[in-house]
Amino acid sequence: MILAVVFANSVGNILVERFNGVPAEERLHWRSFLVKLGADNLKGVKNEELLVACHKSVYVVYTILGDVSIYVVGKDEYDELGLSEVIFVITSAVKDVCGKPPTERLFLDKYGRICLCLDEIVWKGYLENTEKDRIRRLIRLKPPAEF
Repeated sequence: MILAVVFANSVGNILVERFNGVPAEERLHWRSFLVKLGADNLKGVKNEELLVACHKSVYVVYTILGDVSIYVVGKDEYDELGLSEVIFVITSAVKDVCGKPPTERLFLDKYGRICLCLDEIVWKGYLENTEKDRIRRLIRLKPPAEF
């Protein structure tokens, strides 16, 4: 299961978060853990270079895209290889929506479309859509008959 997808800015403020199957009382811990993990390890990392962390049976794959850090947390069938596929689809969708690796301002300007993309990519903790064209079609907000 994909436990969390979190986007943060360069100073560690959370921009977007999606938790699946994580109790509310544990979410604060995850937020601070992920931001600290990024602060310690993402300095000097190239765009879309993947980093991996593991604790017990939980995996974290994270990267930086423009001014935004992206963290994906998973367990069970979503090990580091599965999460790398998830984060690849997410970074592709964000670049597609923004037109380039986003600055924080551009990310916030496109916030609504990015959230729609996330909802189409990860559904209830599982990777649902991976094709860029299908995701683009699904976030158009038009009835299916008008495609």
